[in-house]
This record gives sequence, C-alpha cells and structure tokens, in this order.
Amino acid sequence: MKKVPHYDPTNDLVFKFVFGREERKNVTLRFINDMTGREGSNAFVDLDFRNSELVPDKEDDKLGRLDVFGILDDRTRVDVEMQVFNHRNMEKRSLFYWAHMYLHFDALKSGQGYRQIKPAIAINILRFPFLPTEAPFSQYGIYNIKNQHKLTDDLELDFLEIPKYRNKPVKEMNRVERWLAYFANRLDDDGKEELAMSNPEIAEAMEASDRFMMDDKAYFEYLQRESAIWDYNNDMAGSREEGREEGREEGREEGERLKTESFVRNLLAAKMSYEEIARLAETTIENVERIAKASGQ
Repeated sequence: MKKVPHYDPTNDLVFKFVFGREERKNVTLRFINDMTGREGSNAFVDLDFRNSELVPDKEDDKLGRLDVFGILDDRTRVDVEMQVFNHRNMEKRSLFYWAHMYLHFDALKSGQGYRQIKPAIAINILRFPFLPTEAPFSQYGIYNIKNQHKLTDDLELDFLEIPKYRNKPVKEMNRVERWLAYFANRLDDDGKEELAMSNPEIAEAMEASDRFMMDDKAYFEYLQRESAIWDYNNDMAGSREEGREEGREEGREEGERLKTESFVRNLLAAKMSYEEIARLAETTIENVERIAKASGQ
C-alpha cells in the first residue's frame, strides 16, 4: 500500500484544499470557533464561502485575493490566511485585508446606518515567527492604551505562528494548541491518533490532507510550491546579507530587484498564472511578463 509522504500542512495548496471546500465547511467552522474562543450558544454555526477577489475602488488600487473568505451566520466577515512568505509587512497586510472585508462585500447598503456594519475577523496562520512573544497564538483588537477598555468587537486580528509550536501531550493541549499541532505536523503516529480522537474536525482535516498528498498530480504541485518557497526564503536571506555588507541604498534596491526576479522565475517554473505571481511577488503583471520573456518561460 502506498505510504503518505511527509508534508507540511501550511503549504497553501494543501491548506486551501482542506479549508476552502464546501464539503469540509464543518472543518473550517470548527477552526474559526476554536481560534476565536467561541463555543456553545456563542459559536458560529454556518459559513457562506464567497469569492475571495478584492476588487479595487480605482484602476490603480492594489489587488488582493483572500485565501479563505466567507460570511458567518451572524453576517460577520471572516478571512483565514495562510502566509508562507515573510514579506516583513504582516501587520499592514492583515489590516489591508481586514479593511476590505469591513468596508466591502455589501457591508453597508444605501440607506442603512453605521450600526448595520458587521464585525470582520482576520485569522493569520504564519509559517514564520512574527510577534515579539513566545506565545504561538495572539489576538488583537482596538483598546484604550491606558485602561485597556475594548472600544469595539468589530476588529479582530488573530495570529497563529507555527514555528513557535512546542511538543506536549495532546491531553494537555487547549483548543488552539491542537490546531497548532496539526499544522506543525511533528507528532509521532500515536500522537497523531490521539490528536485525531480529540477533535473530529482535526481528524477530518488530517484525512483530507493525506488524501491530497496521495494524488500524484497534487503531490507534484506541492513539491513545486515547496521548492519556490525554499528558493524565495534563501534569496531573501542572501539579499539581506548583501544589503548589510554593502550598506548602501542602491545595493539594497538592486538586491530587492534580483530577489524579486528570482522569486518570479521560480513561480513561473511552478506554472502559476501571471496574476497570481504578481500578487505573491508584490510586483506588476508587466514586470512578470518581462521576466518571463527574458528567461524564455
């Protein structure tokens, strides 16, 4: 019998297959409830997946695409993002996506008052360390700086940092830590079995991700994406080191240009669309086309 290869559940192809499908809406709902601390009568009970394309207000506005976007049963908007690349702008990126959710997608129709606007929740799963804390999970809102009074529930930014996972017995894990264990994928076979038994939705997520990896075509695409991620991270490290050594603005700009071109070439090799490459590389489609032509891809 074919054995499931070891894989990283934070790969965005695997993530969207598991959490972005209507047939596994219960898995996504359970994840959202666990991340936001909702349970019982306070739990979300339904999720309507929506088109994740962010349409710009003006021609020159920045485009974006949410990984998993939907509207919950109380009309709260929710975006679950898997971030595998550290562009060093995570706080602004998350706020940008949150703002679009809060203001668009029929958030406020003509004639309605501001009270009709529903909250928006941005859940960010990070493949890299981000916040200056040892805790792997952090929640942010709008608070009074002096007395910590919470102004509103309309803004919630959640960050789950996978590299901060520390192994512990499954029976000692809380709701969030069990999902962290799933994404970290470091448990032995006995631990995975215990994790699956502790949460039926995690068990379903594990089964779905295993099934994705057993498909030859999907596995090939997974390997291509992992190769692109590895190359990008290495290019980033090299560019930063070069910038530190040169200490000149022109050197940093050239390093960024070379980094972007290398990243784009890797994504071209993975047969991604020009639009998707431009979004991930934070460049223009015209620049992607130029690099593709110059490299013969």
